[in-house]
Amino acid sequence: MFGVGLPEMAVIAFIAVLVFGPDRLPGLAQQAGQMLRKARSLANNARDELRTELGPEFADLELRDLDPRSIVRKHIIEAMEEGDEADARRRSPRLADGQIPPYDVEAT
Repeated sequence: MFGVGLPEMAVIAFIAVLVFGPDRLPGLAQQAGQMLRKARSLANNARDELRTELGPEFADLELRDLDPRSIVRKHIIEAMEEGDEADARRRSPRLADGQIPPYDVEAT
């Protein structure tokens, strides 16, 4: 999460113990947890309000669907799949072993 690994978390915890002291640290952790819960609640309420305002066709809306990178990625993948299908339709059938390909005088 946030690119912070175990060694970094250990350093942060050690500095927190030095700065705040071991007696105040549990209270600060409790306050941080309450703030995190409140932020999550606000985000969920905003998402639910957005869903109700947009109507029933957006009932399955997720906020990560609004990320421009995911929108572009989705449309590129769809275009590539459509292109593959169109290429498959345009391809001529394979020749059997020993079969002579058609000859076009104007093309040569």
